[in-house]
Order: sequence, then C-alpha cells, then structure tokens
Amino acid sequence: MLSAAGLLLAGAAYGDQSIAWADLLALLRGSGSPEARFIVLELRLPRMLLAMLAGMGLAVAGAIAQAVMRNALAEPGILGINAGAAFAASLVIVAFPDVHPGVLPWAGFLGALVLAAAVFGLAWRSGTSSLRIILVGIGLSSLAAAGTSFLTVFGRVIDVQRAMIWLAGSVYGADWNKVHVLLFWLAGPMALAWLSCRQLDLIRFGDDAARSLGQRVDLTRAGLILLCTLISGATVAAVGLIGFVGLVAPHLARKLVGPSHAGVLPVSALLGGLLLMAADFAGRIAIAPAQLPAGLVTALIGAPFFAWLLRGGRHVAA
Repeated sequence: MLSAAGLLLAGAAYGDQSIAWADLLALLRGSGSPEARFIVLELRLPRMLLAMLAGMGLAVAGAIAQAVMRNALAEPGILGINAGAAFAASLVIVAFPDVHPGVLPWAGFLGALVLAAAVFGLAWRSGTSSLRIILVGIGLSSLAAAGTSFLTVFGRVIDVQRAMIWLAGSVYGADWNKVHVLLFWLAGPMALAWLSCRQLDLIRFGDDAARSLGQRVDLTRAGLILLCTLISGATVAAVGLIGFVGLVAPHLARKLVGPSHAGVLPVSALLGGLLLMAADFAGRIAIAPAQLPAGLVTALIGAPFFAWLLRGGRHVAA
C-alpha cells in the first residue's frame, strides 16, 4: 500500500509539467492553484487510477488463466482475447473510419468475447482439456492476427496509424468516466473470481484429482474462462492491448504468498496495478514531453521475465 501511495504521489507531481511538492500538499489540504488542481485531479489522477484498475484486471485474469490451463506461461491472450479484440478494433478503425469513437471499446470487448467463445467451442469434445484449449487458442489467435495484418497492410495510412496507437496499449486520454466504466465492468467478475478461489485451487491439480474431490470440471472450466474473458475483455476495451502484466504479476504473487488463490488473487491484483502504474509513469517521464505507451514499457519488462521463466524451466505447471 505504501508503494501505491508513493506511485500516486510521484505520478501526480511529475510529468511534462511538474507540480511542486508544496502545491501538491496544498491540494491534499483542499487548497492549491486552479492550474495545479486541474492537472492533478482532472488529468493525472484519473490516468493513474485507470492504470491501477487495468493492471488489477489483467493480473487477476492472468492468475485465472494459469490455473485453468495449469501452465505458468499462460495469460489471457492464450484464449484469443487479445487477438480477437485487436482484429475487431482494427476492423472498426480501418474499415469504418467514420464510426463514433465510442464504438471502439465495445468492438474490442465484443471481439474478445467472440474469439474466446470460438476457442472454447472448438476445443469441446465431450468435455474440454487445457491442451486442446491452448492449441485451438494459438490457431485462432494466429488467424485473427493475420486478419489484423491484412487490414493494416491495405488500410489508409491515417487509419492504420490510429489502429497502431490503440494496439500499443495506453491509458493516455483517461478521464473519470473511463475510470467509473471500468470499475463498473470489473467489480462483478472480480468479486466472482475471489469467490472461486477454492475452485481455482482444485482445478490446478488436474482433471482427475479435481473430479475425485467433487468438482464438475468442465462446467467449472467454462465458468472460469468466462470470468477471465469478461475481466480481460473489459480491460482491453478500456486501455487497448497491454501484455505481460497477466504473466508477471501472478508469478510474483505466488513467490510472496504461496500457491493458494485466496492469497494469490489479491496480491496479484495489487502487484498488477502497481506494475501498470509504474509502466505508465515511466513512459510519461522517460522522454518527456513525448510519451511511451504503457504497453511498450510492460513489454520491455515482460520479455526478459518470460525468457527467465523459460530458462529456469518454470513453464511446466502453474
């Protein structure tokens, strides 16, 4: 919590136009200049809170995916969520450039839901298995990625640039409305994920062991995948594609609190929120006044972590 408070204060104070600590303290006391109040309360604070919420959602979705797939390298993208959202958003931007911007988040959310449902449906053969879901997810994700590439190759340059900005993943342009909408979409699924801790603990032991303990494995897997899709799809719709948070945060959480999801989920959420807040803050100040998208910064962090997991042989089971 101290880290979160420190990041909030640093994020409020520093940027392309820094706020003096005296002015920041004055704001905390309810006074301060109108300029500082606008920069902190209307621009930076919503951005930091949106990053915190998005990071929490991605981390919890990643923890669910790793448990359901019993694979420590799993993340929501393995269900086709990212690829489906990317294709749907690119289609709206490139093929329908005059559509209202408010349609874009809904398109991304719908694309994530449709492709995740297709992955689960095609993997079903009188039941499901983690291996079939992973293989089908890889195949459909590649197909959706090919469709996205086709759109970017043959689309107008200005539309393709807009699509690339969205695909990079960023909390730039955050406002209080986006914070409230994402909070609304995440509240229910995140609460259900917390209530499903025991089911997550059981399913990670394997189908046979879970069945012997009374779990209805196929129904539970479907419900958990739906939760993962709702959480990740809502986050992607709000901030675009941001990778590696759902991979890194659950691993760090298990290192801190052990394998039980009663501890893993809340700690993953906290670490994911801090990670995305830190990534956005670093992207804002690294080459100010220009800004690096948060998705690019998380990739710079996550790629070495991914290599470390492979090198250490930690990819066999979550």
